[in-house]
Amino acid sequence: MGSIDKRDNTPQLLNRLRMRQVALMLAIDERQTLRAAAVQLGLSQPAATKMLHELEDALSQPLFDRVGRQLQRNAAGNRVFEYFRAMHGSMEALNRELGELRQGSAGRLVVGSIMAASPGRLTRALLDLKQQLPLLAMEVAVDTSDRLLAQLQEGVLEVVVGRMAPASAAEYLFRPIDDESLAFIVRNDHPLLALPKVRFEHLQHYGWVLQPPGSPMRALLEQEFREHCTPLPRGLIETGSILTTINLVRSSDMLGVIPQTVGALNDAHGMLRIVPYNLRHKLESYGSLVRRDRPLSRSAELFLELLHRSGPDAQ
Repeated sequence: MGSIDKRDNTPQLLNRLRMRQVALMLAIDERQTLRAAAVQLGLSQPAATKMLHELEDALSQPLFDRVGRQLQRNAAGNRVFEYFRAMHGSMEALNRELGELRQGSAGRLVVGSIMAASPGRLTRALLDLKQQLPLLAMEVAVDTSDRLLAQLQEGVLEVVVGRMAPASAAEYLFRPIDDESLAFIVRNDHPLLALPKVRFEHLQHYGWVLQPPGSPMRALLEQEFREHCTPLPRGLIETGSILTTINLVRSSDMLGVIPQTVGALNDAHGMLRIVPYNLRHKLESYGSLVRRDRPLSRSAELFLELLHRSGPDAQ
């Protein structure tokens, strides 16, 4: 049996790889054929073919299997594609930062967050960051964890405050922040509030507003229904918008499910009421997520320091 070559060939690989090859790999994945990828990049097909062969030669293994007229990534191609996509996201972030430096600004930070973190810790961290870096431009996207992670993967977001998908542990650095409880919300004069004790069967008499399938909150509610041997209500309204959920609930007999932090804030201001019903299970802890393979900007590092400097969210 031959011995395993343990030499580090990274310098030679970096010397042979070209960004144009990275772009070709991403274009093939998007367009599915080498011809279409060549057109997208303004190359002739023979030039694209030569470039792909040079890339595979540099990596010492083929990356695609030909299926009809299409190119399908093999196992090595899948891994190379993931790294190249991360490189593309890093280059986009670098280009943004350099452009902002040329314009004399203090840079830009794009953060994604679930709604549960917004009323407390996220708000404080953003305000403290603004105080330390007053010229920093900031953008905050609020959505469900699954959608935010997709944007983090693509390089659209630099930091996410949300939940880790179990299959993504190798790709992200996760630092837990807090558990999240959920609240069932209704309008102020809803009939459920007159009951001495609200049971699960009482909730079935009304319409529901739920987050779309795929979100952690929706998965937890589906589990609750399964454990009560009850199908999901028919005629659901599905939305990832907490504001839309609140507006629908305040204007109807429907029930909504939102983070406890948001529900408590609206309840305290007389905007709606929380139904005294507790789910059997809790959501996984949420926390900060960043890509393992992507360097953080100075503003992102400072934001994470401020985000994690205190204990659980205080209202």
